[in-house]
Formats: sequence, structure tokens, C-alpha cells
Amino acid sequence: MKIYNTLTRKKEEFIPIEPGVVKMYVCGPTVYNFFHIGNARTFIIFDTIRKYLEYKGYDVKFVQNFTDIDDKMIRRANEEGITVKELGDRFIKEYYRDADNLNIERATSNPRATEFIDEIIKFVQDLIDRGYAYEVDGDVYFSTKKFKEYGKLSGQNMEELQAGARIRVDERKQDPMDFAVWKSAKPGEPAWDCPWGKGRPGWHIECSCMSQKLLGETIDIHGGGMDLVFPHHENEIAQSEARTGKPFSNYWMHSAYLNVNNKKMSKSLNNFLTAREALEKYDADVIRFFMLQAHYRNQLNFSGELLDAAKASVERLYNAIGNLESLLDEVSRKELNDKDKIFVQKLEEYKQKYIEKMDDDFNTADAISVIFDMVRDINSSVDVESSKELVETSLNMIRELGKPLGILQKTTKGSLEEEIEKLIEERQKARKEKNWALADKIRDDLKERGIVLEDTPQGVRWKKI
Repeated sequence: MKIYNTLTRKKEEFIPIEPGVVKMYVCGPTVYNFFHIGNARTFIIFDTIRKYLEYKGYDVKFVQNFTDIDDKMIRRANEEGITVKELGDRFIKEYYRDADNLNIERATSNPRATEFIDEIIKFVQDLIDRGYAYEVDGDVYFSTKKFKEYGKLSGQNMEELQAGARIRVDERKQDPMDFAVWKSAKPGEPAWDCPWGKGRPGWHIECSCMSQKLLGETIDIHGGGMDLVFPHHENEIAQSEARTGKPFSNYWMHSAYLNVNNKKMSKSLNNFLTAREALEKYDADVIRFFMLQAHYRNQLNFSGELLDAAKASVERLYNAIGNLESLLDEVSRKELNDKDKIFVQKLEEYKQKYIEKMDDDFNTADAISVIFDMVRDINSSVDVESSKELVETSLNMIRELGKPLGILQKTTKGSLEEEIEKLIEERQKARKEKNWALADKIRDDLKERGIVLEDTPQGVRWKKI
């Protein structure tokens, strides 16, 4: 298996620190609002990576944090007249609701930054003791020039970073690029006692501390959106490796940006969309399919037209599942014959192609193409003359390859029947109202899906052909 490592800018063979175990940290949300569809892409991508690693047999220790103390949270809590903790509790609950609805597997651990204050204070003190950080008026800054490899993740030197960064002038800093690992208390803000007076942690130190505490000094994979490469992940590396003298993470993975209608998502452009709003219009399978039909390192454009196209694609796959589920009740022969055995071998070949694509830096786009090729073959080769074992094997293979992607796990039984009965009712109503065009359209649409209606004295009956 090969993974593109942002740190080295090349694909590398994945070799975990401990055989059979993957220690993985992914930066989670700041819980002051519902997460948006750009966040959703990142969460879905790393959930898929985690699922596929588990599919390959790895024991994945997956940590995704909640940032539950920062400037945005303090500002919103003050606006609402509630505590920062109350705000965090509310939106952590809302995160789980939306993540669950997107078929995102719960992390092994979802630590909150505020649960690790004592560990963060010790971390900061260690940096001071090692000469990598200094205190000014209750604030503690990391000295970037002391860390000789600063800039290695973003691939820029200190001068380039300083020229491109938006840095607020602070004459108390020894260098403009130095960043806060601890912030002194301000009126109306939560604060904790520490050796430098009351204060709260800086954003970057939180992830370093939680990762080291829960997964160890060196982990296998650290992930997040491309927007976190600098400064967040760059600063995580600097402070973590300054403290331990060891590599912080062996592989760095970053998902590309999601645009909306070919523009960067922002509230000012009125194209800001939460995951919950998307789930009100589209099924989780559709959203996941859409997010995964492009490679995670490629930018993706989000639009209603593209979501509708994804919906049609998912429906084609579920139609194949529905046909196989119906065939299970119709086929009479139980065991495989020679022709069936040849097709089972073909299914195994599709599975190996799928694994080959996913092993190549989690290429979900090509893996989905393999699933479509396989389903097309199943549609033309598996029928009422096939054995029950072949039908079951075909159905199980579609579900098996869909599972790491978080799609194609639902049954169509019941839902398909309910849909057909509803359409028959609409047709009957159209006929009573002498709306023959609508009645004929419903009949013809069902026929295209392989459903034939029969008008009998006892009422309308339907059967699959």
C-alpha cells in the first residue's frame, strides 16, 4: 500500500510503526457551529481511509479531537450569554448527529482540548525548559528560529513563510513568526491557573498534546484538510519534535479544498452550506459517493447538478442490489455450476482490481469505477437461471466493496415495494382524473425499471421482468 506523504511530496510504501496497528490522528472541528460540507469532505475521506485500513485487517487507533476552547467559541458564547462549555456540549452533540447520519464511524477517541489542560501546561513548561519557548506577560511563545526544520511540511523557508503570512505585529515577540502556545487571561474568557498566571492554551498545542498523550510520541498518520498544512500542522511538528526529539508523524495526509459552484465557500458569497442542510436534500450514500468520486488530493466542486448526477449513479447501483435481492426469492437452483464458478472467479478479479486502486493512495475514484464495471457485468450475467449461491455471492461482493466507502449497505426490500405501490396509487388517481398522459408516463417509467403493471378485476398487480 502506498500513501502520498505531504512531508516528502511523494508516494511512499506504508509501513506502520507496530505491525498490524495504525495510530492515526485527524484534526476535528472547532465546536462553535454546525460543520459545513467542506469539513464533511475531510471527515468522510479520513473515515473512508480508516474503514479501508480496517478492511485490510489493521487495528486502527483513530483519534479525532474537538477544539472546545478558542477565540471563535469565546465570541459566540458571549454573544449567546452562555458558557463556552455549554456551547461546546451543544455542538459536539450536533456533530455526532450529523456524522452518524453521514455513516461516519465513531472515532476510537474524541478528546476535548479542555480535558487536557494539565498535560498542556506540562508540555508548555517542557518547551520552556528546553529553550524552545519563552514567557512574556503571561503569554508563552514558541521560538520558531530555534527549531531548525521549521517550514519542512509546507516546503518553505522562514523568509518565504514570513513574507506570505498575515502576522499581527507584536513587539513582545522575539520574532514575528513565533506563535502562542499559551495565552494570558483576558476579561470574560475561561482561564486556568498555571506557572505564568491564569490563561488558556493556544490552538496548535492542543493537538500535539492530545496526540502524544493518546497515541504516543510518534504516530503513523496525521491528517486534515489542506488548509491546515500551514500554520497548524507546521506548528504541531515544530513544538512536538522540539519536545521529544523524535518524528511527530511518519505520514502526513491532506484532503483538497471543496468549492461550491466553482467558488470558494464563504458566508459573504452566500454559498455556505452545512452538512445538515445537504442531508435534508440528499441521502448519505449520495453525499459520500459524490465526495469520493474524486481523488482526495484533487479539488472538488459542489453543486446541485453534480449532486443530482451522483444520486442517479447511486440509484443505478441500488437497482442492481434490488434486482439481486428479488432474484434470491426467484431462483430455484442452489449450488454453483461450471458457468457460475467462472463468474465467481471474475468477481474475485474485480475485487483484486478494487484493492489495487485503493492501495494506490486510497484512489476512491478508480475504485468506484471498478464497482460500476462489476455491477454492469452482474446485471448482464446473473439472472433467474443462475444459482442462489451465485446471486448471494454477487450481492455480498457489491456490499463488501461498498463498505469501506460507507455506501451500498442498505437493503431495497420493502422500500422498493413501497415506492411501486405509491406510484400505482398515483397512476390510479391520474386515471380517475382522466390524466392519461401522467398515467401512461408512470406505467412507462416503471417498465423501464423492469416493473410491469397488470390491470385485473381484483386491482393492479405488478411483477418484475
